[in-house]
Amino acid sequence: MEHEDIKSRIHHYLISKTNFLKVKDTMSEDHLRVFVDSAIIELCKETKMEMSFDERATIIRELVSSVISLGPLRPLVEDPTITEIMINGPKQVYIQRHGKIELCAVQFRNNDDLMHTVQKILASATTSRRVDESSPYVDFSLPDGSRVNVLLPPCAMIGPVITIRKYLKELTGIEDLIEKKTLNKAMGDFLVSAIKAKLNIVFCGATGCGKTTLLNVLSGHISDHERIITIEDTAELRLRQKHVVSLQSKPSNIEGKGAVSIRDLFVNSLRMRPDRIIVGEVRGDEILDMVQSISSGHSGSLAIVHADSPAESFNRMITMMLMSGIRLSGEQIQEQLANAIDLIVYAELYVDGVRRITNITDLVSTKDGNGKIELIDIFTFKQTKIDEQGKVHGDWVINKRKPSFAKKFVKLNIPLPTGMFD
Repeated sequence: MEHEDIKSRIHHYLISKTNFLKVKDTMSEDHLRVFVDSAIIELCKETKMEMSFDERATIIRELVSSVISLGPLRPLVEDPTITEIMINGPKQVYIQRHGKIELCAVQFRNNDDLMHTVQKILASATTSRRVDESSPYVDFSLPDGSRVNVLLPPCAMIGPVITIRKYLKELTGIEDLIEKKTLNKAMGDFLVSAIKAKLNIVFCGATGCGKTTLLNVLSGHISDHERIITIEDTAELRLRQKHVVSLQSKPSNIEGKGAVSIRDLFVNSLRMRPDRIIVGEVRGDEILDMVQSISSGHSGSLAIVHADSPAESFNRMITMMLMSGIRLSGEQIQEQLANAIDLIVYAELYVDGVRRITNITDLVSTKDGNGKIELIDIFTFKQTKIDEQGKVHGDWVINKRKPSFAKKFVKLNIPLPTGMFD
């Protein structure tokens, strides 16, 4: 039996057959180890499961570490209604629930207590990254997919600042997004078809608007027969396909050497026979390699860009292309981008706490020789009012003009949703 299967079986036994959930927050680390060890012995007797001493010790260490590493934050992490935890020093812990930020009662005794929790969380993440005075900030992911950012003094004047963005396990399909009112069925059908037709799609929006969640859900419609390469600074993508190669950038060491950038990984990924390349976030000169790879036949690429509108996303990509040092005019760069990127999907967090796709935009080159590029919305969310309870009312409208990338659907024999376009 695989290690993870054994650990999962023991974890299930602890929850279903013992009072582990009631006592775990009242026990010291040593008492927890004894408790878990006793449960494992009982399980082995009942099921006649054989386990070596070293294997048992490893599982005890991993299970106990996962329980104690979060300290006072554990109830917040386990609360499914909380999507983000923001710790501003030992005495201020804010949470985001239903899109609204509020101060909670959780506190730490002092900076040392909070710093101890930081190091325990980092250890439980089984990452090689570190955080201390010489390297006062770090990004990493927890085993459940949640993302953690830490910033320490002297950069943070109020004490250690930690931000935990939780991975939403319940959002796994288009139906979940429709239920959350992120999009409607017509948009969902269109985006699923766009993924299957291998369109090149950029997801944009501000921090916390659901870009990564949307990309995770849509990536589930990529064929299992394709080889997928993911490139990220911090591992957030959770693809369900088996043939996935995950790459992660590496910061420099204490001597300032050994850094591996997103661009380095992207260039290397082109030699790995990818069918799809997914970039967790484009923020620099890697945009040049992405555009050139798309233009040379690597279609179906997906990427995230931080921007507050489709137009701003397009402008940011132009700026990043210029920063790469490429010797092309602005018009030529716009033309290359328009030929490479098929769709821009813009998401926004509204005042009522609902994350909505506001625009799905087609990049169209006018092809009249002046290099002008048009951004034409296919779907747009039209807000009508905000009621007394703060709920946003509105609906999506569709532009039935045939999109510029329709030929890609024809080429792969992927039908556009019936009746959607003229």
